Amino acid sequence: QVQLVESGGGLVQPGGSLRLSCAASGSISSINVMGWYRQAPGKERELVADITSTRSTNYADSVKGRFTISRDNAKNTVYLQMNSLKPEDTAVYYCKYRGRWLEDYWGKGTLVTVSS
Repeated sequence: QVQLVESGGGLVQPGGSLRLSCAASGSISSINVMGWYRQAPGKERELVADITSTRSTNYADSVKGRFTISRDNAKNTVYLQMNSLKPEDTAVYYCKYRGRWLEDYWGKGTLVTVSS
């Protein structure tokens, strides 16, 4: 089992920045992918960005150049630095862990609201 705890969401004005964190604990595999997904009201959950244990990254087109995903393997923590936020970035952001046997675990989510 893997437990994920997200933090860092909140209310921010358009153009502002936020940094999300997700700490993983439990049976962590040395080979894994951790990522951030988001779900806006009335929409399906979508990938924002993910990063492998070797730090290979993947981003949704809508966030390229604005968001940066990173990780600290010693702390089993993944971060999402979000800059130049737009109202359309408003969503619940979920952390996901995928282990070497493709088992998935999800965090409970953290709300990001971009509004003036």
